[in-house]
Amino acid sequence: MGMMPKRKSGRPKAELTVSLEEREALARWSRRGKTAQRLATRARIVLACAEGLDNKAVSARLGVTPQMVGKWRARFVRDRLAGLHDEYRSGTPRTMSDELVEQVVVRTLESKPSDADHWSTRSLAAAVGISNASVARIWKAFGLQPHRSESFKLSPDPLLIEKVRDVVGLYLCPPEHAVVLCVDEKSQIQALNRTQPLLPMRPGQIERRTHDYRRHGTTTLFAALDVKAGTVIGELHRRHRSVEFRKFLDTIDDSVPVELDVHVILDNYGTHKTALIRNWFAKRPRFHAHFTPTYGSWLNLVERFFGELTRKRIRRGSFTSVASLERTIRDYLAKNNSAPKPFRWHKTADEILASIARFAAATLQVHGIH
Repeated sequence: MGMMPKRKSGRPKAELTVSLEEREALARWSRRGKTAQRLATRARIVLACAEGLDNKAVSARLGVTPQMVGKWRARFVRDRLAGLHDEYRSGTPRTMSDELVEQVVVRTLESKPSDADHWSTRSLAAAVGISNASVARIWKAFGLQPHRSESFKLSPDPLLIEKVRDVVGLYLCPPEHAVVLCVDEKSQIQALNRTQPLLPMRPGQIERRTHDYRRHGTTTLFAALDVKAGTVIGELHRRHRSVEFRKFLDTIDDSVPVELDVHVILDNYGTHKTALIRNWFAKRPRFHAHFTPTYGSWLNLVERFFGELTRKRIRRGSFTSVASLERTIRDYLAKNNSAPKPFRWHKTADEILASIARFAAATLQVHGIH
């Protein structure tokens, strides 16, 4: 019997040819240095396939999976250049060309105007030759907000990983026969009184208040948020030292049933680590201190409570004295504890650490550090 010819295994690859116009567009996309990296990768895949390479060879050259190569090879054969873009949502058809949209996005992300450190809709519209509204629509579609900026600081704590796992572990798997308390101080809360009475909201008119105010002193709120119950132990002091913090710890000690262990989550503020406080913890073995990483106070859930207090009762308030401010804070504490709503923590330690790693890698890439 004669030998049967071997059959090639696997799915046959789609035949792929590229026109001169398509090749120019693919080459332009593939050279993206900072932005639209997914589109750049897809363009490189198609250009490599156009050389006659099979999926495995393209995969090895570009460091992607063979499945990814097969997907974008087939998408290009079916839909040509349009197939390499992410799926568009349904809506009114665009009247602006892809090239013009690409120009707006690239200039927004990779350049700056000569007279400012970021683009405005007007300045970019003038530079590109379209209307302000068109620039605004493109920015909205791509989630671009050049006028906004946020601050950040990566933690240099050598025990970052251990501390993140420790604190998040208390949130997701709290110990039995114990209470977990997030403790911190909201210091220097100012009793501010507007110089003129506010004008209340009316139909067709928002509430209005003067921009200037008189200062009547400050107070500090020491708070311990029960992670499971959502209740808050609160205490007000006019000063913010380790002496006042120790008094607050005494209040916590008196408030928590003696048969329960107490796990206290703290940030690295100096008053939390003085000899006075260390001795206090040493004499009370049922208390266990857990510190967030340096610059990681966002891990402390009591910060969420402070944010709610500020938004609901302080930011738009007007106080004629520190005493009136403190009455407002005590009233908010009482209302919170009468119907508490615990804050829920969802992210695992692995998810948080992976996010920090991605952010650090992106920062290094932007600045060309390898």
